[in-house]
Amino acid sequence: MQPDISIVILCYHASHGIVPFVEKVVQEIEKHTKNWEIILVGNYLKGSADDTPEIVRNLAQKDPRFIALTLEKKGMMGWDARSGLEKAIGKTIALIDGDGQMPPEDLSKVYSKLIDENLDMVKTYREQRYDGIFRKINSEVYNVVFKILFPGFKVRDVNSKPKIFTQEFFKKLKLTSNDWFLDAEIMIQARRYRCKLGEVSTIFYESQSRKSFIKVKHILEFLKNFLIARIKEFFINK
Repeated sequence: MQPDISIVILCYHASHGIVPFVEKVVQEIEKHTKNWEIILVGNYLKGSADDTPEIVRNLAQKDPRFIALTLEKKGMMGWDARSGLEKAIGKTIALIDGDGQMPPEDLSKVYSKLIDENLDMVKTYREQRYDGIFRKINSEVYNVVFKILFPGFKVRDVNSKPKIFTQEFFKKLKLTSNDWFLDAEIMIQARRYRCKLGEVSTIFYESQSRKSFIKVKHILEFLKNFLIARIKEFFINK
């Protein structure tokens, strides 16, 4: 039977913190359906001491609705997300980070809005943030750049998760990003396909288990990718 929802959880370096997070995710989604699957993306860097792959494999052994992906990484966040999304077969597909910065309760909110309002996609926007002024400024810059380069599509917070799609809409997306640009790539293509988009507010917490993986080079790479994507969209829309 096709699951009502596939939830892709990015678990990189989450370690034992992923266990209570997953338990909360299950509690939230079972308010709506027991017909679910959870894809735990525990990919790892070669030579890393990260114990996350073993932890997610143990979770998957306890319940067949859990699927553990523990591949040697060939990219960063985007590659991890795509590897998980490719496995998702649910009628709806959600993507969320597993580091605890995004409340599991948000999955219930975005799922309800998607179904109740017959939308293509629903995501959160970070109304309150506790992850530091540097990250907040970065996000503000990204969102301004997005609105300038890709006008006419109302989105408040490009990078915020969880994001949830219908399977039908997700099949339209041709995602290629291996890096931190994946969220922006999703929103650019959502604009292209005139996505019926909904947003709900969330609180974004500081990670207690790990430091941010975003460095200055990633910010510059992100802005470069924005410009490249704008040029590509120009030719696609001609």
